[in-house]
Amino acid sequence: MELQKHIFFTFCHTISKLRSIDGCPWDKKQDAKSLKKYIKEECEELFSAIDKNDPSNLCEEIGDVFFLLILLSEINSEQNNFTIDDVLKGINDKMIRRHPHVFAGSANGDEEFLKKQWEKIKSEEKPKKIN
Repeated sequence: MELQKHIFFTFCHTISKLRSIDGCPWDKKQDAKSLKKYIKEECEELFSAIDKNDPSNLCEEIGDVFFLLILLSEINSEQNNFTIDDVLKGINDKMIRRHPHVFAGSANGDEEFLKKQWEKIKSEEKPKKIN
């Protein structure tokens, strides 16, 4: 799969423009809490498209969810919390870390082995809670 990077950057710029001073009033007033209901609605529509096995609708619904996630990232970037680059780097690093059988030349076991490996790595990533 070859990502056409300019499309992604163009899309991120579009979201930034929507949030700008001369952008869209609806987009400008959104925050993380106000987006929750839209994320839920769009995820339900995404699930429906999956259930219907409708590739055309699935493509559209993935786009709708993606829009909201990029918008949420833009809002957090404006608040100096994190950027879309942080989100993408974080998930990319996590996928590489949690797949040592693909990226680090570790043993490639059966599905049960890989599930246990995933859970072990995941538990090591989370800071221990002190009660």
